[in-house]
This record gives sequence, structure tokens and C-alpha cells, in this order.
Amino acid sequence: MKPLRSVLYVPGDKPRAIEKARTLRPDAVILDLEDAVAPEHKAQAREHVRDALRTPWRVPVLVRVNGLNTPWEHDDRELALTAGAAGIVLPKVEDARTARDLSLGLPLWAMIETPLGVLNAPHIAAVPSVAALLVGANDLARALRTQPHPDRTPLLHALSSVILAARAHGKTPLDAVYNDVRNPEGFQRECQQGRALGFTGKTVIHPDQIEGANTAFGVTTQEAEEARELISAWETARAEGKSVATFRGALVEQMHVDEAQEVLELWGVTEG
Repeated sequence: MKPLRSVLYVPGDKPRAIEKARTLRPDAVILDLEDAVAPEHKAQAREHVRDALRTPWRVPVLVRVNGLNTPWEHDDRELALTAGAAGIVLPKVEDARTARDLSLGLPLWAMIETPLGVLNAPHIAAVPSVAALLVGANDLARALRTQPHPDRTPLLHALSSVILAARAHGKTPLDAVYNDVRNPEGFQRECQQGRALGFTGKTVIHPDQIEGANTAFGVTTQEAEEARELISAWETARAEGKSVATFRGALVEQMHVDEAQEVLELWGVTEG
């Protein structure tokens, strides 16, 4: 599976939006039965999602189910299990037991949206069936009683905690959605911040955000070329019997070579 630079949420009760999503280029799609769908539309949304999964997609398609202890949880999970979803997205996961109990044979993407979820993120990430941790910043900010900030300063500790937990257990950390779809500059700034923090990619809510996320969390031609040059400098130094090399004035060790190889691997799978 390609790296998850962009993951598009699509409301399950909007069949036209679902069909449009087939023509777009996110790295994955989440068909949403939870927050994006009003209670009176839940049953109909479930049927739209079932119809959408009957034909193949070119990217993985997951289903965000309604949370535990809601009237829709069992029907949502049955749909995800029987209709061919690539995974289940579970909202407001707060402990490892919840994640283990939902180990139903599909990859589980656990949403970290509460203070308790952040505190327990390492234990949640350690559950074998959990493949990714997704930050739900809107609910988290509300629960923490933070004030809006363009740089997300009040949330930085929580964001880094989720990334640390995911990386420690080899899981994928995905950044939260950016709400203002009319502010591409703000979206791009937040993408760049997310990549700097260590997120693999970003969840998005509008088609216009896909390309920006793919660019921010991808590899540019210049970055790929620099990686090739660094590896070449290292190989030359090793051929001369040296244990280290220099590249553009900086010391190069095996760690830097490994990182450059990862850059080229990402370049290869996203450009191919």
C-alpha cells in the first residue's frame, strides 16, 4: 500500500460525493457513517456505503463506524466486515481494551480525540490490530478547553504524544483535519507543521486539500535528487575505505544513508 499522505473523509449519506471521490487522488478514502451523518440518515448512509464498496476502488477504502454504545455500532461493524472495507476507523478510542475487543480481522484505525485517549495512546498503539492513530483535533481541543491558535500551540504536546506512541509501535500517525476549506495558505502551513512533527500524512475533508497534502507529505524532485547524491557520496567514501563521508559540508553516517533510501522509496511509490 502506498504511503498515506492524504486520507479523504467522505460523508456516507452523499452518494454524489462518494462517486466524485473515485475520480480524485487521495492515498485512501474514509466513508464516514459517524459525525458527518445526521442520526435520521444513518441507515440510508449505510446502504450508500454498501453500494460504494460493491465495485473496486483504486485506493484503500475504510469505513468510519459510529462509536461504541451508540444505536448504530453493530450494524456499522457488520457492514464494514461484510462489504469489503479495507479497515475500520473507530472514533474516540480511549483504552487498549476497546481496540482489542474490536479486533475483527480488519485493520483498525483508532481515533485519538480525548485527553484519556492521548494518555493511553502508547497502549492503544501496541494492540496488534491497530494500524494507525488518527488525531481528532476538534473534539480534543474542546475537551481540553483550549483556545483556537493558528499554530496549534495548545495542542502540540498532545499531537507529539500521539506521534511518539505510533512511531514507537510501528504504526501510522495521521494528522487531524483542517476545517477552513477556504484558506489554502493556512492548510498548507498546518501540513508543513504536521510533517515537521512527524506525521505520515493528513486527513482531509475537501477535494481541494488533497494535492496540498500529497505535496507536503511527499517527496519533491529536488529532495529525491539530494538523496541520490548523498547516497553516492557515501558509497564513494566507503569504496575508499572510509567509515564516514561528507555531503555539502555535513557529516554523513549510515543513519543518514538509511533516511535517504527511505526518501527514494517514498519517491518511487508515489511517483510510479
